[in-house]
Amino acid sequence: IATMTGACLGASTTTTYVESASGVAQGGRTGLTAFATAMCFVIALFFAPIFLSIPAAATTPVLVIVGLFMLSPIKDIDLDNFAESIPAFITIIMMPLTYSISDGILCGVISYVAINVICGNFKKLNITLYILAVLFVMKYIFI
Repeated sequence: IATMTGACLGASTTTTYVESASGVAQGGRTGLTAFATAMCFVIALFFAPIFLSIPAAATTPVLVIVGLFMLSPIKDIDLDNFAESIPAFITIIMMPLTYSISDGILCGVISYVAINVICGNFKKLNITLYILAVLFVMKYIFI
């Protein structure tokens, strides 16, 4: 919710962190995982000059592993149902193409609503999805 709201308001600092995904992948289900991550970030503030000297190439393998953890739910997508699989594909592919997790989610929600409306699956969508899709389209039109 914070990611989508921040994206609608144009706040790039409201993002989904890969650290949260790795915490969930390891079994974290409560807010304690997010709190531990936040405390690590607070500690990291004091060591920022040292951490900034580490080249991006050194952290890339860890990000690849976290990305792999994030791919595991793809097996649960019904690939035979195009009204489900096409928006999922758009969401997944738009994240790296736009360099933004929130923009990928926005494109996925817009395409999910549009494809289900075109297919006549009106009962599948609730009013919140329609409102979000309109707001997200307006974000791209006016920003």
